[in-house]
Amino acid sequence: MVDRHQVLNFRVRAQQLDRAEGTLTDTAVLDIGVQNTGPDGARWALAARGVDVTALSGDEVVLLWTVRGAPHLYRRADVGHVVAAVEPFSDADAGKRIYDASKPLKAAGIANLAAVDEVADRMRAIVTTPTVKGDVSGRLSTALPEPYLRFCRPCDATHVYEMPFRLAAARAGLELQLDTSPPVLQRIAGFRKAATPGDRFDLVRAYLRLLGPATPKQVADYLDARVKDVKARWPDDVIEVTVDGEVRSLLAADEEALASADTRATRLLGPFDLFLQAKDRATLVPDTAHAKELWPVLGRPGAVLVDGDLVGTWRPRKSGRSFTVAVQPWQRLSDAARKAISAQAEHLAAHRRVSLSGVDFAT
Repeated sequence: MVDRHQVLNFRVRAQQLDRAEGTLTDTAVLDIGVQNTGPDGARWALAARGVDVTALSGDEVVLLWTVRGAPHLYRRADVGHVVAAVEPFSDADAGKRIYDASKPLKAAGIANLAAVDEVADRMRAIVTTPTVKGDVSGRLSTALPEPYLRFCRPCDATHVYEMPFRLAAARAGLELQLDTSPPVLQRIAGFRKAATPGDRFDLVRAYLRLLGPATPKQVADYLDARVKDVKARWPDDVIEVTVDGEVRSLLAADEEALASADTRATRLLGPFDLFLQAKDRATLVPDTAHAKELWPVLGRPGAVLVDGDLVGTWRPRKSGRSFTVAVQPWQRLSDAARKAISAQAEHLAAHRRVSLSGVDFAT
């Protein structure tokens, strides 16, 4: 039997949210990818783990569309293993990951993986120099036959389906230029996909290592993969533990870390921080009202982490070059916790290169 506090403390420690400093090389979350969504995306997630991101450049990191089609940051040196790791596990799994694009392909007798490979080949031929996403999509629309295309009402135009487009990009050896909007795709210099991801970058193992203990369904939900395919790749070197009455798996090597984990750290987590991406949301936030506040349909706030537990949400209120951090606590906060949260707000302000007007704690 393992309680939720042990689980959360284990994840804080595994994800290095309790350390003061670190490097890209030793930052564990870069093995699974750091989602880069919103102004407090990948760079802030790294800064919260002690990495100095002031001089972060494309020489050190690479931005790829990978898990769930979202942009994720990785070490550039790992790109070959990462691309091998994020491939669909099977043709049926590829069909699940490309959503509604699978139906017309099936009707036309085109296998899902073959379709993604076709899109990848066409994309690589198009992107010989840095190219804006819209231009790549437009050229694909004239190069690919009807089963690959859909009519987009908002644009009043025909486009290639979005998920095959995104999943094909890394397969084609294409990266996203940092800090471009709309996204600009370019070839990855010297790209070569590894034959296998290896244990370190294997996504099932990485999820268990960073977000365990977990079930195959939780891992599959994180990946948008089929549970059947995840089960087929379930590691042998796991132990079973019970969390909230549910039997889950943990890598055997992490058994002692789970039993002994204890943390004393305060962080303002970005809305898409890996810590909040775990698919056992009831373990992360047992109160349903608080869960709805943290994960609304639109406009997610960040989360306040204090000593291994989520204790509220936060939002930035920006005005010119200064902003206030508005905190909505879920419980009474001690003076020490408020002081630590204010210190993290100062850290966020420095990261954003703006002045902090103050921290507004709701009552």
